[in-house]
Amino acid sequence: MRTVTLEISTRGKINSRFLRALEGKPQGAFISFESPALLFRALSGKRWELLKAMAGGGPMTIREAARRLGRDVKAVHGDVHALLKAGILQKTENNRIVFPFDAVHVDFLLKAA
Repeated sequence: MRTVTLEISTRGKINSRFLRALEGKPQGAFISFESPALLFRALSGKRWELLKAMAGGGPMTIREAARRLGRDVKAVHGDVHALLKAGILQKTENNRIVFPFDAVHVDFLLKAA
């Protein structure tokens, strides 16, 4: 199973992981956000549903994603573009969209100020 971790992280931690990867040390799949607000802006409830419908499904058209969700193509189109901009979805060479993971792990800690 291929899992991606969505996390809240500092630029320093992201840079450190990048440097370790350049040294050939496996880092796993991460998509990092600088704040919880940015994570939650990128991943609304409908977008979570979209990821769930696409997980492990391979490349597909936006119309196919909308059909799987039972949603309007135009609304799904907007969600797809937001997820592409956030780096969560990818576009293939033949203009299909893909979420290349089977599972999502969300990792962040909320603590007292």
